[in-house]
Formats: sequence, C-alpha cells, structure tokens
Amino acid sequence: MSKKKYGFTMISVLLALALVAVGCTPKQESGSSEGSVFRMNLATEPPSLDPAQVQDQVSATVVNGLFEGLTRKDEKGDVVPAVAKEWKISDDGKTYTFTIRDDAKWSNGDPVTAGDFEYAWKRALDPNLKPAASAYAYQLYYIKNAEAYNTGTDGSVKADDVGVKAIDDHTLQVELNSPTPYFLGLMSFTVFYPVHKSVKENEQWATDVSTLVSNGPFKISEWKKNNSITIAKNDNYYAKDEIKLSKVVFSEVNDSNTELSMYQTGELDYAGMPTGLIPNEQFPTLKQNNPDEFKIQGSASIYYYLFNTTQKPYDNEKIRQALSMAISRQDIVDNVTKGGQIPAYGIVPPGIKGEKDDYRTEHPDSAYFKEDVEQAKALLAEGLKEEGLTAMPTVKVTYNTNELHQAIAEAIAEMWSKNLGIKTEVSKQEWGVFLDNRNHLNYDVARGGWGADYDDPMTFIDLFSSKSGNNNTGFANKQYDDLIKEAYSTADQAKRMEAMSKAESIVVGTRAIMPIYYYSTVYMIKPGFKGIFIDYKGDIDYNRGYYEAK
Repeated sequence: MSKKKYGFTMISVLLALALVAVGCTPKQESGSSEGSVFRMNLATEPPSLDPAQVQDQVSATVVNGLFEGLTRKDEKGDVVPAVAKEWKISDDGKTYTFTIRDDAKWSNGDPVTAGDFEYAWKRALDPNLKPAASAYAYQLYYIKNAEAYNTGTDGSVKADDVGVKAIDDHTLQVELNSPTPYFLGLMSFTVFYPVHKSVKENEQWATDVSTLVSNGPFKISEWKKNNSITIAKNDNYYAKDEIKLSKVVFSEVNDSNTELSMYQTGELDYAGMPTGLIPNEQFPTLKQNNPDEFKIQGSASIYYYLFNTTQKPYDNEKIRQALSMAISRQDIVDNVTKGGQIPAYGIVPPGIKGEKDDYRTEHPDSAYFKEDVEQAKALLAEGLKEEGLTAMPTVKVTYNTNELHQAIAEAIAEMWSKNLGIKTEVSKQEWGVFLDNRNHLNYDVARGGWGADYDDPMTFIDLFSSKSGNNNTGFANKQYDDLIKEAYSTADQAKRMEAMSKAESIVVGTRAIMPIYYYSTVYMIKPGFKGIFIDYKGDIDYNRGYYEAK
C-alpha cells in the first residue's frame, strides 16, 4: 500500500535531557467498566476512510479498526475466519463459497449480509465511482469479468456479470479467473471490506461521523478534522467480548519531536512507525534508557523514488539508470535513517514468501544492478546526447511534508551533485496534495513507499503493471504485463516465482523507480499494553489489544 510518511528534526537540548527519564505511566481507564484507551499518532489527516478509496497507510490504520472483511490475519500472519465463519473451495481452486456469520452486524445494528460484500466489491470496480475511481480496483481483477467491467474494454460486460454473487443473505459465491493461492489473505484487505447499503444515497458518507456506518471492532465516535480521530468499541461487533479497548485515539501531529514529547509526558501510549516517527538521532539514548519500550523490527516494505517516465528527460532509460546508480544506499541507511534499514536494489523486500523460502533469498536483488558512479556518468552522457541536451536540467524532487523525507532528498541531491555534477531542487507538499499530484503524474521525481497488502511477491510486482491504479510512474511494458498475466494464471509456485522475478528485473532494470531501502519499523509502546503488534508488513494491529496494569 502506498504509504510510509515519517520524519525527524534535530531535538532540543531540553528534550534530549528529558529522554533520560523513563516515560511516564499512561493515563488509563483500566479500572473502569469501559476498558482502556490506546493513543497513537497519525501525523496527518487521512485522505479517505472509504474502503474503496483507501490507498495509503494513514487511512488504512484507521479503517482497519472500523471495518472487517471475510477473513482477518492473526498475530502470526495466518488467515482466520472473520465475517465469514467458514468457506469452501472448489476442486479446481476457482470458486469460493463463503458463509457469513449469523451474528455479524453493522454499527447501527443492521445485519451484515452477503449482499453488502457483493455491492462493495462492484462499487469499487465501478469506473464512475465518486469522488474518484478506486486506485485499488485492480486487486479485484482476480474475479471473473472484474477487469472487463472496470476498464470497459468489453462494453457488453456489466456489473451483474462480475463473478461475485450473494446467493442469499448468508452465502457469497466468488468465481476467479484462475486459482489464486493467496486469495483468502486478500479477503482481509481494505478494498474487499463491505460497505453499508446507505452509502448508495450519500457519496460523502465516509467524511461524517453521523453517516459512517462500519462493521469492525470499533466505530467512529469523534472526528476533529486535521486534529484527531477517536474510534470507540462497537458493541454490535460479533466478537465484542474479545475487544478490550474502549477507545483508540489518533492524534494528528506532523512533527517527530512533538510526537516523542507527547509520548514522554504520557499523552501518547505509542510513538513511531508506521504512521509517525521517533527522531532517529535519539535512537541510542532511547535504546539505552527505555529498553523495554524501544523496538526495532524488519518490515516487508520498500522506500523508493518514482520517475515520471512520461516527462522529459526522465523518459530516457539511461538517464534514469544514471541517477539510480549514482547514490550510496548504504550511506543513506547508516547516516540518515539509522534504523536498521537494508539497501534496496529490487522492489520485493525480505519477509515475503517465495516458492520454498523467502523470495528475496531465492531471488537476490544483487542480480538486478549495482551502484557505479563511473558507469552512471557514462550513461548520463549517452542519455543527454540522445535527448539533444548538453547538460542535465535541474532535477525536481517532491516529497510529502516530513523531515526524514527531506533529509533523504537532501542527501541524494548532494550525491547527485558530487557524482554527476547536476543540480537538484527539493520541495515538500501536504500529504493529500502530494498524493493527488503523484496520481496525476504532476511531478518529475517523487518519493514513494510501498508495504505488502498480502504475503506474496505479487503485491509488489503488479503495482507497476499498466493496469494498476497505483502505478504513478507512467511505466507501461507489454513484456512486464505478460509476465504478470503468466503468474496470475498458474498455481505452480515455481513458475509463478520465476515469472515475477523476470518482471522485477524489467521494472528495476529500466529504472522506472529507484529503489533506496527496505524499511524497518521503529516504535515505542508503553509498558502494560498487550496484544498490540506490528505485523510482517509493518502495519499496526490494535484491534484485540488491552492494558494490563502491573
């Protein structure tokens, strides 16, 4: 999912001294009948709380508490029943029949039906969806006739022809184009969440507390725009007895120093990634003085730069290759990010399943390219000559407002200046504006980040297909698309992995993007909180968390 917006600034002497002390005990309601409150930071206003429109981690972090799909993932990353209490898969692996729980309800008390899922999925596929077409519609293309309906390539295919049908209120039947080994895992992803029938009459339903009806462990209770969001326990949730938190409160503070200060003074119970940041120059101090609270773990996510391949001179492959080869990723992770990140030369991070082992182990990214300043100089000269240019125009890099993105951009600009003799202009944009500009290819070079939506390399590979609504590069390659189609069409894991590796080598080889590093997740959490975890892809799951006083 398009995400990862973190930052840092130089912390003041007073705050640095304050960090020596162990963090204050959080203010809890653990002794009350209402349960306890969990407080964390989003760093920005979510662009959307509509499951069909979510395309960023900030929005998904809230939506994952408000809604629930047919399945969910437990702490081990295993698929477990959710709104669907059971399912059957046909012998050919192409038809799934889900049985909806009898006690599944919306936050307003209405029953959750199979028809709610059918409607939600077809709504996400609607090419005329308002306020905008779903960027994640392509994730539904596994379903029979979904792509034809969404793209309009076959005018005879209508919504009724899409292979998802509510047989009755409790039975949902889904027909796939091909066997899809990870389909059950996909059912826990945002675009597959149901939506309430009331949204048909209200395109703005997801922007107002009074009209946002949800079916997850929590319901929205307060929304102070650009300030905070509060979600409260949903007493109509079928497993309400498993939900121990009475509320989750999301602050919206886009400053890492302020976020850490709020954590240290007891205003936050959690600080850092995936939707905030701890100032990285404080890592050593925090690790020494708060060893039980300070955490670093790997996550299946990647930080990269996108090139607008429709914009000159970035439509020239050699120029893109030169820019990508002329930086030192190790210097960036050692001296700028400092959080245990790993230099990236591919697009699929460690931690994603391959055929028999980790995909990245089976297909090392060292095979795709290496940093080489001298070769970069030669490629730049060749590319400029092909473009009829005598010098490289100023490179314009944009990123969403965040101090860490700025520090990375400035470090890369310095490397490009030193190694290639080119000038770089860096500029920041507010998150919503940045996403809109990137979606509409209104940029030259832009910051990007992506985390796994499910545990398979395809979650990174099909991101750059010509059919992907999240492909913000303009890159389109028939051979690439054909390899994705090949991987889609078989359940043979060896063939799937080989096809995806070949596809990865194309998008990285042509440098439609510039891989920079694979993420790690750095965060702090107050003692006493249990059941709140960061999953393999770096997302936070607070739904079944609780506070246990010592």
